[in-house]
Amino acid sequence: MTTASSSEPARLGGARICRGCWDQMHMPIPIGGPLALPFRAFGITRSKMNPDICTICERSFQYVKKPRQITVDATILFADIRGFTDLSERIEAVQLSEIVSLFQDRCAQAIWAHDGIVNKQMGDGLMAIFNFPIIRKDHAGAAIMAAHEIQRNCAAALSDLAPDALPGRPLGVGVGIHSGEVQIGEFSSFRSDFTAIGGVVNQAARLESQAAAGEILVSAETAAEAPDLIAGAQERTLALKGIEQPVRARVLVKR
Repeated sequence: MTTASSSEPARLGGARICRGCWDQMHMPIPIGGPLALPFRAFGITRSKMNPDICTICERSFQYVKKPRQITVDATILFADIRGFTDLSERIEAVQLSEIVSLFQDRCAQAIWAHDGIVNKQMGDGLMAIFNFPIIRKDHAGAAIMAAHEIQRNCAAALSDLAPDALPGRPLGVGVGIHSGEVQIGEFSSFRSDFTAIGGVVNQAARLESQAAAGEILVSAETAAEAPDLIAGAQERTLALKGIEQPVRARVLVKR
């Protein structure tokens, strides 16, 4: 039986109990094996945010954490297909939907493998949270490793699906990562699933918007928490929309 989290990722989707409920409440909610069957009858199943957490984590934030919002030290990752707008004008809708599905699936697998959750999916982009509800002390490093895996998983597959759609321009993924304190909770009166907001989320999104195809832009704060994974990376100073001061980022490329 899987219990507390560790720095090593568990087998993807192999948790027998919800790792989020265990880490947040020390409550063993079965999500695999025969003990999970009665819970499924009440709609408690594996979450689409990560198959190692359950729908209690996803939809009952106040039940799990008591307050409506909490502050958490976390790492936020944004990923987006570069050139998607131009691509959508050049290929048929069916082929476009195949590209989006492949991108979302490949990204999710990489994020789940490193204990993150896919919190939002926005067509050709997504947002992931590391260190909630599954606790992972090395969340900055986990996000960077997931980003490398996203680049490896998506690069060849995306190019194979639309090799001639954008002549002279690579079809790839840009990723932005930032770490710090975020507010996590329910911020809507008609939706109960949680999300993260705050300056850290905004900066991660801005970094992703500046990343070229195949690039991972990592904030100085994230880099400081995972120096071994950043060694030798180029530094870039960026002027980001909505942020007054220039932002220093490390540039990692697809490997």
